[in-house]
Order: sequence, then C-alpha cells, then structure tokens
Amino acid sequence: MFALALCTRPLAAEERPDYAGFGNGTFLRYLNAEAGGIRAVPRIGLSFGDAPIRAVIDSGSTGIVVAARYIPNIDRLPVQGDGQLTYTSSGRIMIGQWVMTPVALVGQDGASVSTEPMPVLAVTHVRCLENARNCTPRDDPSGIAMVGVGFARQGDRKGQSTPDKNPLLRVTGGEGPRRRGYILSPEGVHVGLTRENTRGDFRFIKLKRQPDRPDWAATPACIALNGASPPACGSMLVDTGVGAMFMTVPPEQAQGAQGTLPAGTQVSVRAGTFDLYGFTVGDGSPLAPEAIHLRVSSASKPFVNTSFHLLNGFDVLYDADAGYVGFRRR
Repeated sequence: MFALALCTRPLAAEERPDYAGFGNGTFLRYLNAEAGGIRAVPRIGLSFGDAPIRAVIDSGSTGIVVAARYIPNIDRLPVQGDGQLTYTSSGRIMIGQWVMTPVALVGQDGASVSTEPMPVLAVTHVRCLENARNCTPRDDPSGIAMVGVGFARQGDRKGQSTPDKNPLLRVTGGEGPRRRGYILSPEGVHVGLTRENTRGDFRFIKLKRQPDRPDWAATPACIALNGASPPACGSMLVDTGVGAMFMTVPPEQAQGAQGTLPAGTQVSVRAGTFDLYGFTVGDGSPLAPEAIHLRVSSASKPFVNTSFHLLNGFDVLYDADAGYVGFRRR
C-alpha cells in the first residue's frame, strides 16, 4: 500500500493532551458492527424516551436530524426556531424546526448515554440542491434519522451546525469529571475521553479556533496524487456518513483527471505534520473508498473527505474541550 504509515517523529510533550484525570466514558457499539472492520455507514440507536430508532452516526455533519413524525409528543416540545441543514454529498436540504428535547443514544449491547435538553431538527420537508446526487423532494418525510457528531461543519451550507447541537457534547450523568469528546472506531464510538480509552500511540494535531464561529477549525491536511510535489494543502474530514471519498484539488494535482480518479492513481494524505495514509485506486485496500468524486479547482481550497473507510486503519479522536484530533493506528 502506498505510503500507509504514520511517520515516526515523536510529538513534543506539550502536544499530547493529558487525560489521566478522566474516567467518565461509555462505549456504544454500532448496531451494525461486524468483526473484521467497518463495511457500511455505522448505525446507532436514537431514543426520545420510547423505543430506539436506527440512525446513522455521522461525523460529517453536526446535529440530530430526524423526521418530525418520529418524535413523540412533538407539539408539546419547546421550539427554538426554524431549521435547515444541507447534506452536500447527497444534495438533500432538510427543512423543519429545532425542538428542545433530551435524547438517548443506544449501542448494540444496550449501553447508552443520555443528553440534557438540546436542539433537534424535526424535519417536515426535504428539498434538493440543483444537480443533487441522490435526492427526491418530499413533504412529511419518513426514513430520516441522522446523529451528526462532526465539528467545523458550519461552512458547508450548514450555518446552523453549531457545537451546541452535537449530542456527544451534551451528555449528562456518569461518575466523575467528563472530558467532552469521542473516539470513532470500526466497532463503535467511545463517548467521553478517559485515561483508558486514550491509551496507545495516538498522533495528535492541535486545532486552531475559528475566528468567527464557536467551533474548532477543520483538521489541516495535504493531498498528493501520484507523488506530485508540492502537495495540495487544505483540510480533511473523517466522515462516517458516506462510503465515497470527495476530493478537491488544483489542476496540477489532478494531472488531467476529471470527475473520478482512474485506477492506478496513488493517493496519499498528510494530516498536520505527518503522513497519515495512502492507497492506490483499485488496489482493494480496506482504507480505500467505494468511489472518489473529484472536483478540480484553483479557486477552492484543497479538501478530502475520507469516508468511513479510514476507520479500518485508525481510531479517530476528537477533543472538544482542548481542541485536538488524534489518530491511533490499529
């Protein structure tokens, strides 16, 4: 596999956050977890006090988005205001109202976490972007249940995707102090960062604060195709909500490719200051996406959405309190 290795540069002591004083955490196994890796978009149970419904756990968006018909006693819930979130990967625009309610997230083995009352987008209409990849307009829709746990998502047609709408950052209960954050793995998600679940050789990146938004900035990353130098540097998104990779690079990196990358193209991704991973298109790597949607632009910043397949090689940590991401080789 091309460049599938973390560099061996040791991190300075101040670059690694200290989780020794934290023990309040819960592991939620995905409802569709399988032995041997992750092969599909992960699912989690979502409950509003009744039987859980199956929902996508999506690190590519922020906020719980669910068909209004699935929320019991919705007419009695406080309304925070009109809501709208857009999923650019599919082209779907979710329209409804933000209602205030506690929720519970439930894993395969019955483990669960509960939140304080928080905004949930009760969807009453679905509209579509022009040239949407996968969208059908609907009123009073069904089949919508997304648990968005990502960060730095306000700039992608999701202006309302603020951290207060991330359920993994609104968890209550448990014993002892809680470090707000999570670790995504192929089998499930660790909710809350602890001295136990953060053990091992994590490589950490300190995030910057966004100057005009109440969130941390996206993970810095550089992309190289077929070893082209210099690499195209911008940001990356570990997105559990999709199986395809979405990539934006300038023409000099695309090397004539349009729409999709041809088989045999070598892809490498640097996260922060270290080489994270790579693959050759068509080589069957478990880290390679199902497809690669390529956008060639000199005007837009380079970007790569890894898809959930990255979790076949790494556990991915997000520390919402101190502003770190971390990658632990599996």
